[in-house]
Amino acid sequence: MRVVDIIVKKRDGGELETAEIDSFIQGVTQGTIPDYQIAAWLMAVVWRGMSSREIADLTMAMVRSGEVLDLGDVAPWVVDKHSSGGVGDKTTLVVAPVVAAWGMPVAKMSGRGLSFSGGTLDKMESIRGYRVDLSRAKFLANLRRYGIVLSGQTGDLAPADGKLYALRDVTGTVESIPLIASSIMSKKIAAGANALVLDVKVGQGAFMKTLEAATTLARTMIDIGKSVGRQVTVALSAMDQPLGCAVGNALEVKEAVETLRGNGPSDLAEHCEAIAAEMLLLGRKCADVAEGRRMVRQVIADGRALGMFRTLAQAQGGDAEQVDHPGRLPQASLVEMVAAPRRGHLAGIAAMTAGLVAVDLGAGRMKKGDPVDHSVGLVLRRKVGDFVDLGEPLFEIHASRPEQIAPARERLLAAYTWSEEPVAAPPLIYDILRDA
Repeated sequence: MRVVDIIVKKRDGGELETAEIDSFIQGVTQGTIPDYQIAAWLMAVVWRGMSSREIADLTMAMVRSGEVLDLGDVAPWVVDKHSSGGVGDKTTLVVAPVVAAWGMPVAKMSGRGLSFSGGTLDKMESIRGYRVDLSRAKFLANLRRYGIVLSGQTGDLAPADGKLYALRDVTGTVESIPLIASSIMSKKIAAGANALVLDVKVGQGAFMKTLEAATTLARTMIDIGKSVGRQVTVALSAMDQPLGCAVGNALEVKEAVETLRGNGPSDLAEHCEAIAAEMLLLGRKCADVAEGRRMVRQVIADGRALGMFRTLAQAQGGDAEQVDHPGRLPQASLVEMVAAPRRGHLAGIAAMTAGLVAVDLGAGRMKKGDPVDHSVGLVLRRKVGDFVDLGEPLFEIHASRPEQIAPARERLLAAYTWSEEPVAAPPLIYDILRDA
């Protein structure tokens, strides 16, 4: 079948047949379809959308474009977790060891940060020696031996998605529910997950700006999972201010360790407890969410969760001493405490601005291949809903060069909004949607 016919059919609002989607994705994978035709098809999908059946077919076509991990001989039931990306989101660093501490294998393939959204791999590489480039054999061996592994995704898993995403990023076709949903689900299914907990961020500091759009994405991914025999739970979580207090790689690892010790910021601890409980429920380790939450608190209180994080770091070549003593993680040469310029109630902290300030300091990258400074970032000393007096500590800037501090200070101060009246702390999770 001709590629142009597939493009025209979708452009005119037609529903593509399974064979047409398979043919197109095969051409993408094999390199026989030029970029300009792929881009035209992507734009047609953005404008015309896809039916539930088309999205499921697209997802599985991308799964079949490469290797599919079979974890059945290592773990009979694997639950994975994915976040759609946010500022200060170090949830995986807490949730993965918590769940693994209960004997539920965690095989996690994560990504690097792009734009204002931090990457799990960049955070873990703050730990000296930590390797994210595990071979398939090493990935499976670590999962079998330790019950936990966290590495980068190989190019052999859903390679068609990698090619499509590279073009989506430069053709204005990223924000499409069918394309986002199939991208996320194809990678997770190819990585061998039986069930998924998806943490979809909503708000100013997320790719999904509205609860309506996030709910549509969530239900689409639940439908995909149902159509291919995977259980999916989606948490719709707020991302209008950073999650936790730290924004920046080593700073976030330190905060994750403190959370595993039971001393983390309350919003991060609550969010991680909710996500981990959902994973334990899908993993058949508890009867309900309330029991799952008790189990999360238990392994944090008795130290097993922190011990599992130490095991994870050491198993992948990391310096476990930096887990035991987070002060030995990379530290910025310059730290400035910024005082509150006024008194009042904090009404807002623009998450995207905080993320972009951290990127400007060197904590993230605006394009693939940019270097990352693991030591720099921000630490927020007050959050939305807090009352702050004039001159009280508001936030810290961790920088490597003196000329970075003033622009970061001014830009971040402008991201704060204030109120004379008390402000309620915003919700952490708007809703949790489960496969009915």
